[in-house]
Amino acid sequence: MKTKYDVIVIGGGASGMMASIFSARNGHDTLVLDHNEKLGKKLYITGKGKCNITNNSSIENHLSNIITNSKFMYSALNTFSPQDTMQFFEDNGLSLRTERGNRVFPTSDKSSDVIKTLEKAMQRSGVIVSLNNEIERVDKRGDVFYILCTNKIEYTCSSLIVATGGVSYSGTGASSLGYEIARKFSHNVIEPKSALCPIVVKEDVSELNGLALRNVNMKIEKDGKVLTNEQGELLFTYTSLTGPLPLTASSRINKIDLSGAKIIIDFKPALTEQKLEEKFIREFKDYAKKDFKNYLHTLLPESMIDYFMKKLNIKNKKVADLTKQERNKLISTLKRFDFSIESLDNINISIVTSGGVDIKEINNKTCESKLVDNLYFVGEVLDVDALTGGFNLQIAWSTGYVAGNSIKG
Repeated sequence: MKTKYDVIVIGGGASGMMASIFSARNGHDTLVLDHNEKLGKKLYITGKGKCNITNNSSIENHLSNIITNSKFMYSALNTFSPQDTMQFFEDNGLSLRTERGNRVFPTSDKSSDVIKTLEKAMQRSGVIVSLNNEIERVDKRGDVFYILCTNKIEYTCSSLIVATGGVSYSGTGASSLGYEIARKFSHNVIEPKSALCPIVVKEDVSELNGLALRNVNMKIEKDGKVLTNEQGELLFTYTSLTGPLPLTASSRINKIDLSGAKIIIDFKPALTEQKLEEKFIREFKDYAKKDFKNYLHTLLPESMIDYFMKKLNIKNKKVADLTKQERNKLISTLKRFDFSIESLDNINISIVTSGGVDIKEINNKTCESKLVDNLYFVGEVLDVDALTGGFNLQIAWSTGYVAGNSIKG
């Protein structure tokens, strides 16, 4: 069995596959090592199994959606843009379509088709793949990297690309291997944190499990300061808030102390308190003989009403019997319904990892280490993360491309 290669890529995910293709296309004898039983295991579940490949928008828009270290990605995105990504997949036989929010998916809606496209491109380029191969040790002696696997086979190469991903979604084989390799070569690793994950709250929200709220405003406040403020959709689980608003917020707040932080929901963001007051004065006449709880059906989803009533702490009565003070309390509760934050959810279920190899020690044009010649870090193993919408995968494609095209010799 051959063990000597020009380039070895550790990790067969999005960035690793892309890096291997362009390394091999440039004439380098390239091997991909992965401990999983198949390539692109995390890709299978991205975009709810449809694989949101990229976002068909400007580089500026991509940069604005990168939460951590967006400036680092400027060169890579300009070298291999979202449109270059789309062209690459289409040139390799994958039909694409663009959905709401400029999200790009395979026409088939099958992430497996994205992986098959990459695998075929790898085969045509001459990439060698070795699966079920656990890495035991990585060393460099002189100009040669030595990669010892648990099967006691030692591979060597002159250039090494680390594409091991982050530590989120451990079920897909995610591990800390990339960080261990980085530290082995004296790189600083920024502490990994959950990103794009549910937010666990202190209150018991189990009775709201499965409830979706649409067109609401969600703020996160701490010590009187607004940390995030966006409008959209959220979903309750047994212990947390998830969905677009909480997921986005989690990436914005994962580096701060959340003790004392609160989630504030505005159920009626289109109406000011004054407009709500006018609305209630007008409608209370029509609903005067109705139970107050029944009136709440005009304002809230049915499965929210009992929970809302407990928070409001107003006994059910006829609408006509509500006092002005109680009406004001209803307005303030609709506009500022709060939950206390316990924590961000476990990193194992976060969509991406925030943190990783410190980009200050990485060349942003090539993704080569500034500390060790011919050592490259690409994709989620880097301390770069973005919001949902195809932006994280574009980071993988762009960094993989520039590394694969930057191999010397």
